[in-house]
Amino acid sequence: GQKTWTTLAQFADMIFCLVRTDTGVRKQEGISFLLIDMHTPGITVRPIIMLDEDHEVNEVFFDNVRVPAANLVGQENRGWTYAKYLLGHERTGIAAVGRSKRELAFLKSLAARESKNGKPLIDDPLFAARLANLEIELMALEMTVLRVLAKADKAPGPEASVLKVRGTDIQQALTELMMEAVGPMALPFDPAYLEGKSEHSVFDDDDAAPLASYYFNYRKTSIYGGSNEIQRNIITQMILGL
Repeated sequence: GQKTWTTLAQFADMIFCLVRTDTGVRKQEGISFLLIDMHTPGITVRPIIMLDEDHEVNEVFFDNVRVPAANLVGQENRGWTYAKYLLGHERTGIAAVGRSKRELAFLKSLAARESKNGKPLIDDPLFAARLANLEIELMALEMTVLRVLAKADKAPGPEASVLKVRGTDIQQALTELMMEAVGPMALPFDPAYLEGKSEHSVFDDDDAAPLASYYFNYRKTSIYGGSNEIQRNIITQMILGL
């Protein structure tokens, strides 16, 4: 088999896989959860170098890999049940309210120092309205996350899909506004500064230097953990009953 977009697999000692163990039942029921040693013969990790030249994700190939039965997690053919439990927590975490609050504060500082028509960008009515809308959306998301987490007696259900969609929409919108705030100063690609090999960026704007890389990297947030299109299908079926 093959797994693509495996984050940081080049550093991993173990990997968990959902594997087909019964073909005679519904496809969701014939899956088992295995924990596999990455040093097992037949496992190959190939890097995927991203647009910013970073090696973050990989392809993992499994060629005639044999795994001890003792590495089965839980019961055979119950892997999808365990995976749904983990995905609920993962999607809740992907909402990343704390990180977005930090990035919102950074965006405000950028807008306060940048100017438009001789005035701070943060005072521009159109930009300020977009900024305020994002802050309201983030506040609403935070309240919704807290409501979900308050149900500590059970794992997040389909509501985790709502958190994942809204959280990643907000994260991407923040990076878009950051790019707009600094304009062309975000465009130069300066790997030496991004990798900590130089003290300052090539145009001496250390705040703007990482923003293009940051923007492109955050396109992935609406894909990992289950694409947002899949999450909307879950919301439609499991919450709206359509």
